[in-house]
Amino acid sequence: MQYRRLGSRVTEEISALGFGCMRFPTLGEASEIDRSQADPMLKYAIDHGVNYVDTAWPYHGGESENMVGEILADGYRDKVLLATKMPMWDINESADLDRIFEEQLRKLRTDEIDFYLLHSLNRDHWQTVQRVDAIAWAEKMKEQGKIRYLGFSFHDDFSAFVEIIDGYDRWDFCQIQYNYMNETVQAGTAGLAYAASKGLGVVIMEPLLGGGLATPPDPVRSAFADSDGGAKRSPVEHALRWLWDKEDVGIVLSGMSSMEQVVENVECAGRSSIGCLTEAERALFSQAKKRYEALRAVPCTTCGYCMPCPHGVDIPGNFTILNDRHMFDNERAAIWRYNTGMDEEHRAAACTACGECEPKCPQQIPIIESLKRVREELETT
Repeated sequence: MQYRRLGSRVTEEISALGFGCMRFPTLGEASEIDRSQADPMLKYAIDHGVNYVDTAWPYHGGESENMVGEILADGYRDKVLLATKMPMWDINESADLDRIFEEQLRKLRTDEIDFYLLHSLNRDHWQTVQRVDAIAWAEKMKEQGKIRYLGFSFHDDFSAFVEIIDGYDRWDFCQIQYNYMNETVQAGTAGLAYAASKGLGVVIMEPLLGGGLATPPDPVRSAFADSDGGAKRSPVEHALRWLWDKEDVGIVLSGMSSMEQVVENVECAGRSSIGCLTEAERALFSQAKKRYEALRAVPCTTCGYCMPCPHGVDIPGNFTILNDRHMFDNERAAIWRYNTGMDEEHRAAACTACGECEPKCPQQIPIIESLKRVREELETT
């Protein structure tokens, strides 16, 4: 295993690979974690050098923390740095912070959380943080020895990311979605650099874009195979190496669902290093990205010129979900994002075909017909 520094405030060296505990194998329902598989998977990773274990209050219907606590209690707690998160969307008053945190300590069978995150911050949740004074609460937990390092995970745009980082000068680390397809999505490359410039360690989530980059279509796979030695690496290793190549990346979290994935990721991490890619290899990722984008169902560049829609439809958001479904061949995830992850008033179904958007589109996309396609492919009844 290779180890890296996580910003300027974390004293320990952290394994290049972190174990994300939101995709344990199950017996059917998400909350029914298969202990017979999850136990040896997590222990194998730790036995082979992984020292960062990441879970959260909502993972596996609330059962991930329980499972992690049970497994680590079997002689493994002192071998790892444990991370979990406060679900800011569930916080209505300051008393909720203590209630949930104490329950997390019980589930995880520990007196201290090494890395504690305010979960899924965006502009709205950041307002909640300030309203209930969650920062002061977290500082009190640090003083009491119940939290070692404080950070946040993030899902919004770059300007919101800057606002949150600049809103508190004692963040230790942050967690962002980042991969070679998401350089300009959410915090993106600019956010990675900004966090590092402020001394924050950066933990990467979604390095494989929910698994979409693990099984690329043939045109993308061939982009890597075109390089000398490229065909010898799996798509997973290509995607992970793209991240580990970067000095500002600390930990790369992987939500592993099988022992095979654990073994592969641990082996890849053992071959990782800052600057592990050649210039020729770095150029391959631009080619792979172009080939992914050629598979889009709608030629939307998310410029936003079509917005705002007078009826509330998030036009670029709908097209992004449809395009991701085609680029990454993951219909199930796209259907969930459209029907559950997107507010009803923003879905394509809210389109009245008024036509106000179409003259504004620089790509001359037939937006009304394309929104109908979103409904046809993604809407459930």
